[in-house]
Amino acid sequence: MSNLVSVSLEDGIQKLTINRPDKKNALTQDMYSVLADSLHKADSDPAIRVTVITGTQDSFTSGNDLMDFLQNPGQDDDKPVVRFLIALATIKKPLIAAVNGLAVGVGTTMLLHCDLVYASDDARLSLPFVNLALVPEAASSYLLPKMCGHQKASELLLLGEPFDAKTAADIGIVNKVVAPEDLQETAMDAARKLAAKAPEAMRLSKALLKGDTEKVAAVMKQELEIFSSRLTSPEAREAMQAFMEKRPADFSKFA
Repeated sequence: MSNLVSVSLEDGIQKLTINRPDKKNALTQDMYSVLADSLHKADSDPAIRVTVITGTQDSFTSGNDLMDFLQNPGQDDDKPVVRFLIALATIKKPLIAAVNGLAVGVGTTMLLHCDLVYASDDARLSLPFVNLALVPEAASSYLLPKMCGHQKASELLLLGEPFDAKTAADIGIVNKVVAPEDLQETAMDAARKLAAKAPEAMRLSKALLKGDTEKVAAVMKQELEIFSSRLTSPEAREAMQAFMEKRPADFSKFA
């Protein structure tokens, strides 16, 4: 098990803390495995009533560790990142996010699957997929327009520019914005309240709120197929090279 994700359980609350602050909590395949396994365990272990995901220091997560990601291509169902995304979409028990600092890529798209999301007022979210010559993932191309409308979703996904916690709250991604020093207690207070409620009623109510999970799964699969093919595209190679060289990508030669 990766020590870069700490897992604790107390009073029915499973807390997953992404703990790789020196890399802005960038996620590796091993870290995705721990997260996926923990979400699956939440549904099978009666001792777990609710799960909280958070980060450390100035980052929730800066998204995928690029080198690790490029060294482990492919988006098959057994890949840790895919298992994590599927677990996000299918977990039956409540899931809460406490977003501190940077929330890039999957750091933002995972929030669309959480039941409650709290963010510190210094949180900075972004969906830079197109900027990396990729496409959205985690069914965000379906869930985000449902949440905030086509135009706003297009602004966030096509321009890929960072946005703050207040904007995230205004469009419905975040429930409440709090001071950084109040974030963890705010999320844990909500978790304690959920953990004390009738578990079967909670699971059934969540299922009713989530609605058409088959559509979400179908969109997620379609996104993953396109995303996987994009990873080897000339545009993506230019984007990744530019990122490594810390320069703007030049897409002028592509039609």
